[in-house]
Amino acid sequence: MNLNKVLLIGNVTRDPEVRTTPNGQNVSSFGVATNRRWTDQSGQKKEQVEFHNIVAWRKLADIVGQYLKKGSKVFIEGRLQTRTWDDQSGVKRYRTEIIASNMIMLDSKSGGGKTAPAAADEQTQPEPPAGEPEINVEDIPF
Repeated sequence: MNLNKVLLIGNVTRDPEVRTTPNGQNVSSFGVATNRRWTDQSGQKKEQVEFHNIVAWRKLADIVGQYLKKGSKVFIEGRLQTRTWDDQSGVKRYRTEIIASNMIMLDSKSGGGKTAPAAADEQTQPEPPAGEPEINVEDIPF
């Protein structure tokens, strides 16, 4: 069994850039910084910052472009993917990115985070039509 899953909580390092591919799919790219703090054996406080390249596709790309900005605190769930290409001088280049499948904004002004699932294979529940009462599971007779 294999698993390729990434969970990050960090701050957006640059405003997301939203583009449209020739196929008409929206894609957004942005950075997230995470940090780790510890005290070494001599009692010195240490900090290490990691910078992550994030890519979001389709509806999640639209949401990211609309709501995230530099400095936003965000939770990202996704998978690692490494791309390779040859630059103009023929040198092989590599870039490891996190392909986001879910994003939760952690510093929204309303106090609660907003979630934005966007994986193509995820099932989403539609909102109940306006004016109809919501069904409580405990009211079902079986």
